Amino acid sequence: MKLHQLRYLVAVVENGLNITAAAQRLHTSQPGVSKQLKLLEDELGFQLFLREGRALTRLTPIGVQVVERAQRILGEIKSIKRLSEDLRNESGGSLSIGTTHTQARYVLPRVIHAFRERYPDVQLHLHQGTSEQIAAMMERDQIDFAIATGSHELFPDTTILPLYRWHRTVAVPKGHPLTREKKLTVKTLAQYPIITYSFSFTGTSSLNQIFAAAGLEPNVALTARDSDVIKTYVRLGLGVGIVATVAIEPEADGDLVALDASHIFPAHTTWVGFRRGTLLRKYMYEFLQALGGHLDRRSVDRARDLTTPGEIEHHFAGVELPVR
Repeated sequence: MKLHQLRYLVAVVENGLNITAAAQRLHTSQPGVSKQLKLLEDELGFQLFLREGRALTRLTPIGVQVVERAQRILGEIKSIKRLSEDLRNESGGSLSIGTTHTQARYVLPRVIHAFRERYPDVQLHLHQGTSEQIAAMMERDQIDFAIATGSHELFPDTTILPLYRWHRTVAVPKGHPLTREKKLTVKTLAQYPIITYSFSFTGTSSLNQIFAAAGLEPNVALTARDSDVIKTYVRLGLGVGIVATVAIEPEADGDLVALDASHIFPAHTTWVGFRRGTLLRKYMYEFLQALGGHLDRRSVDRARDLTTPGEIEHHFAGVELPVR
């Protein structure tokens, strides 16, 4: 059994059983990957995949177990390499982050700027996407950290650390009738077309549920995952925007009015996560603490040793998260 055979096996699984895509990711040939998988199966004495012709259709039950072990082995190898890198060069390396547009646009610039000044030799890679896309990048080991809100169920093998809490705000152009309201209500909002995030209409605290509790139905004009897109269409008069408070910038958005809606919509918690069992380098710990002052090395290591979301939540129960 060869180490590269395990890499090929995991790459094929993480690319949806598409050998061609796996070969491209591994910078090798498709016939070479197929040959090594067959050699691995011959050595093990059982099939890892079910096939239809030359196409792989799914993993066999024993194949699932082998892949799980192979992923753990490759993860440990990566950790050993990081130990070596830390000994050879504490200030150099790379850091890949998968996150949403709102985090990349409004939260991370300050953190990344300070981090770059401290670690100019670390190569930073920022990948934007939906929660589903970020989860896929994490599963394929393409990113070191994921930063997102909610969607914990998409990250079963991730150590999730709470960062900060945030509220939604209602954004309207200056002179809009809502600016004359003393206090916003769901009933008042229901009178206007709404422009907001796509994910706002799913989950346990979705806008649909909030309006339904008041016996109302939201008038949805447009949904998007990009705060800047939402604000653009608010400016065009298509409706009132519901966005994260952090997405309203006093200078850039001086033509808009942000109306408090914290009494209408529940707070959300944004988190940062890494694959469970990952060995973090010194600059990774410092990046985490730059994101959240409560994420010192001791606290992160303690959370990494915990195995369930409930245990991690209890670990941070006494921490008062910042509100943005």
